Amino acid sequence: MTKIFIDGKEGTTGLKIFERLEKRPDLEIIPIPDELRKDPSARAERINSSDVTILCLPDAAAVEAVALANGSVRILDASTAHRTSPSWAYGFPELSDAHRKAIVTGSRIAVPGCHASGFLSIVYPLREAGILPADYPLVCHSLTGFSGGGKKMIASYETDSFPAPRQYALGQTHKHLKEMTYVAKLDHPPVFNPIVSDYFCGMEVTVPLYTRLLKGGKKDIYEVLKSKYEKSPLIDVVYAEDVYPDGFCPADGMKDSDRMKILVGGNEERVNLVSLFDNLGKGASGAAVQCLNIMLGIDETYGLI
Repeated sequence: MTKIFIDGKEGTTGLKIFERLEKRPDLEIIPIPDELRKDPSARAERINSSDVTILCLPDAAAVEAVALANGSVRILDASTAHRTSPSWAYGFPELSDAHRKAIVTGSRIAVPGCHASGFLSIVYPLREAGILPADYPLVCHSLTGFSGGGKKMIASYETDSFPAPRQYALGQTHKHLKEMTYVAKLDHPPVFNPIVSDYFCGMEVTVPLYTRLLKGGKKDIYEVLKSKYEKSPLIDVVYAEDVYPDGFCPADGMKDSDRMKILVGGNEERVNLVSLFDNLGKGASGAAVQCLNIMLGIDETYGLI
């Protein structure tokens, strides 16, 4: 039986991961009393008695936790701290065989950010295929439910009234920009517009493209994305008009799911690509569980919905 320690189980992502893992017969969850969860020695003891430790912590605390671990413990980190570190595997197995192999063999795996997952699911395959140049002036809009902001934001939406969507990170300094640029091998960061709205969960990440600046049109883009994910059990690629013929695409269209749907829309001059998923599913805890399954050599969809 594999021993798992979740460091930071009290946060939104940690709770969701715990809920998915606590009843699995193949896993033993190592507990920690509330009064000891910030005690470095107590954490170190549990980290080093585990086979896999899952970090659901702020960046600084995640770095501290890694320093507490000995060499035999495998670590799955859901924070931002290690996503662009060359010595860490990037936990998006569908991006390439190399990404998947690094998760299988690695001892340090970084779970992708939610906004970054939507962006990279679209951009990485197009960069890989040569359709999208490294210097393309990318723009990304990402609409998310408020659960993606963690306990503080959830509490604010549950107690205050925010009837209109709110764009944030207006200074183009969002913490996911670095991994979006690094993993997609872009010359420049995209213009990134994250927007939080008054619904609990679900993400709609949109990347608009001008085909005159690409090496291919709408059909080429569809075929590249379709081919990339045709063997994936969790990602589907469809034409937007086939799924939403009325032209309306709800941002919570994949809520309560660990799957992702990529929509190819627009026309021959201006293509609109949309990645739909749950920010708590494929955007966080679902992605972590998928990576854990791959690390353990079992069906990657085990325990997912």
